[in-house]
Formats: sequence, C-alpha cells, structure tokens
Amino acid sequence: MPAVSKLVPEETVFFLCDVQTRFESLIFGINELVLTINKMLKVAKVLEIPVVSPKNKGLGNTIPNIDLPSLGPLLVATIAKSLFSMLTPEVKAILHQRPQIKSVVLFGIESQACVLQSALDLIEAGYNVHVIADGVSSSNKEEIPFALARIQQGGGYITTSESAAFQLQRALFISEYGGAYSLISGDAGLPGFKPFSNIIKEEKDNTVRTLQKMLQHRSFL
Repeated sequence: MPAVSKLVPEETVFFLCDVQTRFESLIFGINELVLTINKMLKVAKVLEIPVVSPKNKGLGNTIPNIDLPSLGPLLVATIAKSLFSMLTPEVKAILHQRPQIKSVVLFGIESQACVLQSALDLIEAGYNVHVIADGVSSSNKEEIPFALARIQQGGGYITTSESAAFQLQRALFISEYGGAYSLISGDAGLPGFKPFSNIIKEEKDNTVRTLQKMLQHRSFL
C-alpha cells in the first residue's frame, strides 16, 4: 500500500522560491501567482508555519507585493543563493536545527528549474514535498505540467493551495484536541476555525481566478 503523507503544521515548513523583481515581466500568470503566494502566507500566519525564502543572487528583491514582512518571526530566512536548488548548505542547516520538520510545501518559480531541482533534492534528502500547482509558474507555460509530472514521478505530491490549507487546518485541530477530536460534530465548530475560515472566504474570488489561470495547462496530472 502506498505511503500516505499528510501535512501537519508543526512538522511543515513553507518554501517560497525565487519570485524576484527581474522575473516579474517574464512569468506566466505572475499576478495570479502572487495572489496564491499571499494566500499561503496568510495560512502560515494563522497556523504558525515557518517560511524559508531563498532567492537567486543578482535577480533583485522579492516582488514587493508579496507580503513577507507580515510574517514577522515566522520568516525564518531570506538567503541569497547561487544554485538553482533551494537546498543550499544554509537551508540544510536551518532544517537540521528543526528535526521535527518532515514536510516541505513548495511554491514559486521557475517550475522546470529551481522548483523542480529543489523538490527532487528535498525528496532525496528524505522530506515529503508538496508542490502547490496554482502556486508555481514559468516564463514558458508549456514547461509547467512536465515539471510537475517529473516531481510526481520522483515521489512528490502535487496539490492546490486550498487543499493544502485544509489538510493543515485539520491536522492542527486533531493535534490540539487529541482523542476528543472524534467526538466533535464538525471542524467548523472548533475554536480557532474562524480565522482560518476567514482566509478561505476572503480569498474565494482570488482562488477561482488563480485556478482558472494557472491550472488550465495542467489538466493531465
């Protein structure tokens, strides 16, 4: 039976890959990509998930309308790198300091280069890698589904921003309530669900927009 990798907040880190100013005019669906990234950062804040944001040297700063500053101490690092892969020695050290981390949720650019190489390196290092299909892109949109398929072939998981968010929310509540969770009539009645639910409601129109734009070329996955 295949292994099941569920996302658990205290065992998860978000990786934001290379969404920098030099790419801004080149990337397919950049505006929708930024919407997805900001939604994932809101989820990180509510569920207290750390974020690592390496970026390529010489390609500018992170696009300003990506709200990294709002993360506060949850933004673990913004490391300059010269490799395509985000699994640099500095990032390895950060992960080594957090032995509880088992899963990496990955989003950013470019799908066929930095995202793919980061995903395969992380899988090889023993992490469960979940790539956000509506949260990755490329300057060549035709590359995207093949990169995602290659990640899946290598043992990664392809999901959507909303699906990953709901997995993390459910796992958090199970962790907090333990055996009592099975006695609760529904997730929506739990304390702490409302801030999460507010994000989903606030992002509803953006989610539809990003799915329609970003997933139109990825239907064969």
